Amino acid sequence: MAPAGTQRGILERLDAGEIVVGDGGFVFALEKRGYVKAGPWTPEAAAEHPEAVRQLHREFLRAGSNVMQTFTFYASDDKLENRGNALSFTGQQINEAACDLAREVANEGDALVAGGVSQTPSYLSCKSENDVKDIFKKQIDVFIKKNVDFLIAEYFEHVEEAEWAVQVLKTSGKPVAATMCIGPTGDMHGVTPGDCAVRLVKAGADIVGVNCHFDPLTCVKTVKLMKEGVEKAGLKAHYMVQPLAYHTPDCNCQGFIDLPEFPFALEPRILTRWDMQKYAREAYNAGIRYIGGCCGFEPYHIRAVSEELSQERGLLPAASEKHGLWASELKMHTKPWVRARARRDYWETIKPASGRPQCPSMSVPDSWGVTKGHAELMQQKEATTQEQLQPLFEKAKTKH
Repeated sequence: MAPAGTQRGILERLDAGEIVVGDGGFVFALEKRGYVKAGPWTPEAAAEHPEAVRQLHREFLRAGSNVMQTFTFYASDDKLENRGNALSFTGQQINEAACDLAREVANEGDALVAGGVSQTPSYLSCKSENDVKDIFKKQIDVFIKKNVDFLIAEYFEHVEEAEWAVQVLKTSGKPVAATMCIGPTGDMHGVTPGDCAVRLVKAGADIVGVNCHFDPLTCVKTVKLMKEGVEKAGLKAHYMVQPLAYHTPDCNCQGFIDLPEFPFALEPRILTRWDMQKYAREAYNAGIRYIGGCCGFEPYHIRAVSEELSQERGLLPAASEKHGLWASELKMHTKPWVRARARRDYWETIKPASGRPQCPSMSVPDSWGVTKGHAELMQQKEATTQEQLQPLFEKAKTKH
């Protein structure tokens, strides 16, 4: 396998019109497996349980991913120390371990390594631009040292903070992608997707798009609006999308974290592999060429994306021969009525049942309506006390 730095880069691939398949959601997948703490969602598992992170990278690679994104989500010091989240590892140790794991697995296939930064508690607490940028700077120092192939600023609710991140990442000299966790209505201050994209491109982003918070088709719609805004402004960019693997038709601007099912009862909303094939085609038809996933995306979801676009990519992932395209291997099943399902038109038109009597089709989002600067969002290093929690419990009762 080619050593680090000798493969074609992300912009070479996208400039050539190639499809780049991203990976999936590490924090949710590893939390379900017992390696990540729900709440902080911080990635200390990269240093604490490297074998788990390495295996998940390998599964995404085998499913067809072209990018191994470092497991560095929320790996800034201010987030790692937030609300009494005591760790045995420093931010630098976690970021370095994540880079090493991603590079090790990327070198096992035709994959690139992307170093990622995300939104910070410091921004929500109204720290200065310099304070926030210093946090990003500490992370990219590790990415430069480890020579990642490109950088991603992901999961930003406010375009201002995303701009700051892009400006810092751009100083590395490496290609920069920027994705916001917004829907069609825009960021938390109402800046439209088109305007967000224009601001990110002007800040230096080579690739713009969205990740997380919303379902695939909502995210594709949002990236379309970004694309329209960039083109109207006479600018150029590549586009990427890495959505949730959950149905979210009832979400408001805050996305799935406002749903009462977040984070421990989302399974009834999970998309099937057939939903993912539809998503991949919709994204491709919209002109998006970097197509991946975020929370809820397991390797089989990425494999479905890879299979749907196999003709355009000129290859199938290694995992596909086990079930065959469009479930063709079901023809080997012992039961004739299951063998009758070995066809595309069956799975493309199925409407899966939930099996849950009287289960509602949608939920009512919590809609607390707080964002940057609100007292309830001020971050702290000390653990949340029972006295601080009690008014939140009381407020929650009035909403359900």
